[in-house]
Amino acid sequence: MYYAIISEDVDNSLPLRQTARAAHLERLQKLKAEGRLLVAGPHPAIDTPDPGNAGFSGSLVVAEFDSLVAAQTWADSDPYMDAGVYRKVTVKPFKVVLP
Repeated sequence: MYYAIISEDVDNSLPLRQTARAAHLERLQKLKAEGRLLVAGPHPAIDTPDPGNAGFSGSLVVAEFDSLVAAQTWADSDPYMDAGVYRKVTVKPFKVVLP
């Protein structure tokens, strides 16, 4: 089943994101290689694809896991968690309807 991992950043998270970005992306690439990643990306803090120094306000990952517990465990071990990027992470079941 798919799960949505909805993360909210702490204020001024850009420097923290930059320190952990490579490790964060490596985990996402692994999900992609396994055919389990539907979509992943950050939420720009301002209304533009490249927010520059404004940074990001959070992230969304939709991926396939065996269970809610497995999805939560994966989310809890994100390098952005260790780096203090996220202040809140919500994991919910997700049903793909379109496209």
